[in-house]
Amino acid sequence: MELSGLAGRSRGVRAFTAAVAGSALVVAVLGVLLPVHRPADRPLESVVGIGVALALVVAAQLARLRFRLGRGMVSVSWGEAAFIIGFVVAPPGWLPAATLVGALAAWTLLSWWDSHRNPAETVHLAASLSLGTAGATLVATLLAGDAPVQSLRTVGAVVAGALTYLLITFSLATLTLTLHRDAPPRQIIVRASYAKIPMFVGNLVVGLAAVHALVDGPLWLLAFLPGLWLLQRTYRFHLRGEEERRMWEAFSAATATLPAGTETEVVRAGLGAALDVFGARRVEIEVRGRDGERRYAEDGPGQDNAVAGLPGPAITRSMAVAGDTVGELTVWLADPTLPVPRDEAAISAFGDALAGALHDAATRSQMAELEERLARDRTHDRLTGLLNRATLLTEGDQRLRSLDRRRPVALLLLDINDFREVNGTLGHRHGDEVLRVVAERLSELSRDGELVARTGDDEFALLVPTVAVLADSAALLPSSLPLAVRRARELAEHLNRPMEVSGVRIAVEVAVGVAATSAGRADLGELVRRASLALRQAKRQQVSVSVFDASQDAVTTDGLAMLAELQDALAADDQIMLNLQPAVDLVTAAPTGVEALVRWRHPRRGQLSPTEFIPVVEHSAELHTAFTARVLDLALEAAGRWHAAGVDVPVSVNVSARSLLDPGFPAQVAEALRRHHAPASHLVLEITESVAVSEERIVDEVLAELRGHGIQLSLDDFGTGYSSLAIVTRAPVDEIKIDRSFVDDMIESRAAEAVVRGAVELGARLGVRVVAEGVETTEQRAALIALKCPTAQGYHFCKPMPADKIVQALTQLAEAAPDNIRPLRADDAV
Repeated sequence: MELSGLAGRSRGVRAFTAAVAGSALVVAVLGVLLPVHRPADRPLESVVGIGVALALVVAAQLARLRFRLGRGMVSVSWGEAAFIIGFVVAPPGWLPAATLVGALAAWTLLSWWDSHRNPAETVHLAASLSLGTAGATLVATLLAGDAPVQSLRTVGAVVAGALTYLLITFSLATLTLTLHRDAPPRQIIVRASYAKIPMFVGNLVVGLAAVHALVDGPLWLLAFLPGLWLLQRTYRFHLRGEEERRMWEAFSAATATLPAGTETEVVRAGLGAALDVFGARRVEIEVRGRDGERRYAEDGPGQDNAVAGLPGPAITRSMAVAGDTVGELTVWLADPTLPVPRDEAAISAFGDALAGALHDAATRSQMAELEERLARDRTHDRLTGLLNRATLLTEGDQRLRSLDRRRPVALLLLDINDFREVNGTLGHRHGDEVLRVVAERLSELSRDGELVARTGDDEFALLVPTVAVLADSAALLPSSLPLAVRRARELAEHLNRPMEVSGVRIAVEVAVGVAATSAGRADLGELVRRASLALRQAKRQQVSVSVFDASQDAVTTDGLAMLAELQDALAADDQIMLNLQPAVDLVTAAPTGVEALVRWRHPRRGQLSPTEFIPVVEHSAELHTAFTARVLDLALEAAGRWHAAGVDVPVSVNVSARSLLDPGFPAQVAEALRRHHAPASHLVLEITESVAVSEERIVDEVLAELRGHGIQLSLDDFGTGYSSLAIVTRAPVDEIKIDRSFVDDMIESRAAEAVVRGAVELGARLGVRVVAEGVETTEQRAALIALKCPTAQGYHFCKPMPADKIVQALTQLAEAAPDNIRPLRADDAV
């Protein structure tokens, strides 16, 4: 086995070549200097035999077969047959020299024929064969001795010599390929053995048969020619089939693993795959896209193309998908001969697969750019590139929440005066240019940490999260407002400077509204609203800067502070709490349910009732959702404790109008029940009749979905709304709660008594439970019993109490009452 394709090899391989060549020359010279000693039965004279041996070496190499191994080319030849015949007809000592000269002549001729002259490669090949012949000759000579040519001893000796020849040449080729990193050693050994062993066996048969013919009948050698031709064709078919199988397997594996990534990732994978599949010396890929052409290239490991001059043919194929050109693929093959059709077909197929991967990568890149553009359009103004209003509110709130609560902040809202005149005079295209110039100037004037946004057609905002503090001259108190006003005036002066738009020098004036507060008291949406009020004041008074004054709006900074404090309260564990008040059977005083009354244990203002903070909760969608979830969790957690103690009554939670307008509210309630492992029967939601009779369709849908989950509904403050009778038919409920105002007056007012009586009778006829609220005296209890009201709630029975005391109170009420407690749902009432 011989190695070819040394051009551009590494320094280590070149040093190895020099060592092999030197050793072969020394061995050849020593062999020639040895005395000629030949047994008498040799068929030819020494000189003739040397000539025949030389001719056989030349013929054996010219008839070589080549195959690709990794990135190198390996040749298999008739070298063993030439050695066997040469050992019989020529003096053994002359065989290394004859092999060296014959191989040099043969490979020089082949290099000339292929137009690929490389002396180093030719010397390396000839020297390797010469060393193999020297080793084979030594082994055969030692084993054969003076035995006759056709003796078994001589046959065994030449077979051993041929095997030695194979091992030496095989080892030298494997070592060279390994040094050059053409392929892993295991792959070299497996594939080279697969290619060489069948030919080695043939070489033995041909060589021994030729020796027999030379001794017994030389004319029989003429019959060898057709047989040799058939063997050569068989070997060529064997190698070609194996080579094509290997290449297409590697092709399939390479194309299947082309990454679904970026263009660079696909190209890098494609370069490496092409080098491996085709055993190429170099691969170049040119990619053509919307932004021009890009060229990528990679050389095979160890290649020195400056020395090699890129030997071997280059195959270039255009890569296209559905008629759209993607680029070009160029592969420099290691074999110096012209490419065969299978190489061209494989490279074309590989180019098609690579084109598809590159097209997909380009499509993914375009999609990513589009998504990025869409994402930017969602957060930025398309005309100016500034943040839009929604992003300002989102990012601004996040920025404020990350600051110290006492840090002064300010929002400056700017508007271009008489901007319609600019559009009317110059046109909208030039008006857009004015807006871009204003945006650029604002961006230049902004400082680190500040947010600049376009909040309207000609309106801009600047959030200043850090405002220096000065002493207020009037009150000698720290104030951030003077510096915020100074900053607003600086902006106005800078923006009022002339600008050139489409060759026209113009000037615009801006008005600025300023709202300032501390980070802990700020809700950005409210801050924008206040700055807008100040801006409106500036325009009305025709001044450049105006500051928000609390007298401009009924809402003061207390509302902003409470919103921030409520957010803190929800983040804490001990501020939002429940007071729980039982509802009892009027006759037995046994508990029939518990109402959850939310309270806020404010760290500074003490305990606050719902009327003091619920309006603020209702004002914020995000805060309302979180607050509702907290109340449900607290109520179901408390109910779980008294159910565990054996008291089977539900907990009632008041539901706001905003909840019934939220399509996601039923799912929120269901999730709370699941989280606390509580059945729907443990929860009653109290709604007011003014909300329940709303014409909003969504209210009907939310109520229907709640009842579909098995959750009970209670109509609170019955009799105080607009349609007290219509409500019980439009929104079926499980319970009616008579408002405490009628209970308070029923003793002295016949009208109030009639309302209570009507509510009780209505409940009985509809099959729902009736609860009288606010019972505080024995007389009220007796009157309600006389009216056959079944259930009541009030201070007369039990005051609202914290969650940690309710279980004991419920247990005492249940134990003290006769066993005639009725369930809440009227379906089961008797």
